[in-house]
Amino acid sequence: MAAQVLSGAKYGDALTVVGISFCTAVVCEAISWLLIYRTSSYKSLMSTIDKASKKLETMKTSDANSNILKKSSKTKKMDRVETSLKESSRDLSMFKFKSGAVVALVLFMVFGLLNSLFEGKAVAKIPFVPIRLVQKMSHRGLPGDDMTDCSMAFLYLLCSISIRTNLQKLLGFAPPRGAAGAGLLFPMPDPKAS
Repeated sequence: MAAQVLSGAKYGDALTVVGISFCTAVVCEAISWLLIYRTSSYKSLMSTIDKASKKLETMKTSDANSNILKKSSKTKKMDRVETSLKESSRDLSMFKFKSGAVVALVLFMVFGLLNSLFEGKAVAKIPFVPIRLVQKMSHRGLPGDDMTDCSMAFLYLLCSISIRTNLQKLLGFAPPRGAAGAGLLFPMPDPKAS
């Protein structure tokens, strides 16, 4: 229905994909809220992570001011706090895993629906010719050689990533600063682990 309403507009297909992506992000965050964010165990894990990360920050800033004799005990305390922080972050990740499966199912269903609606149809124009690796994603399933054509899959991917991340920040569901890999696609490895 939304595709028919916007089909007459110049940017109708692109706006349809963006609108459906926004609605999907809202539904996914609602599912996450029902299964995760409103529970008391999630709230206690978040407070534990926040306290541990603040404590670790204060220990690291005061570490520069301490003398050499107290450094070994200070290092041991910092290691214990870091270990506690890592364990809490791991528990938080496992806690979020159950809703991740439901959210993934919703996203796959919406992607399948959009794929059937816009199969072989360019939904937008990219204002430049992308690099080769991006061309394979942006021109996926489209006929022709115009590499500035944008497929539904590429636009939906970009919208889903950006809208959902910003929606999480807006609603306050973003991972805490001290959580392992918070906000990072590829978190930095721990130098002490090797």
